[in-house]
Amino acid sequence: MNRADFNAYCRSLPATTHVVQWGDADVWKVGGKVFAIAGWDDGDVTAITFKTSPTDYDFLVRMPGLRPAPYLASRGFTWVQHFARPGLDDDQLREHIEDSHRTIVDALPKRLRTELGLTDDPPAS
Repeated sequence: MNRADFNAYCRSLPATTHVVQWGDADVWKVGGKVFAIAGWDDGDVTAITFKTSPTDYDFLVRMPGLRPAPYLASRGFTWVQHFARPGLDDDQLREHIEDSHRTIVDALPKRLRTELGLTDDPPAS
């Protein structure tokens, strides 16, 4: 997945916002919380970072081309970085990015989820 495809996919998820920070990283947020990051490109692979469950984290960081996300994982967070081949294919990356988005949404306060249209509940009057 190249950076343009990454950005297009993240943009397609509900209630997302995009900022460029930490140099030239494309940072995607929902409710003000980061769910995915595309960092450097080495010409062959775009480094893509996403949040995952503790179980998936333990499995994913053992795969070639994936590693604990620099900075984030060292702080005890379950973030993984796809950084080299073979890594994950595009469909797998999209699945993990969507799961990361869902994880962040689920952790948002109910009121914010409602304001962002991320719940089936009607807004409070």
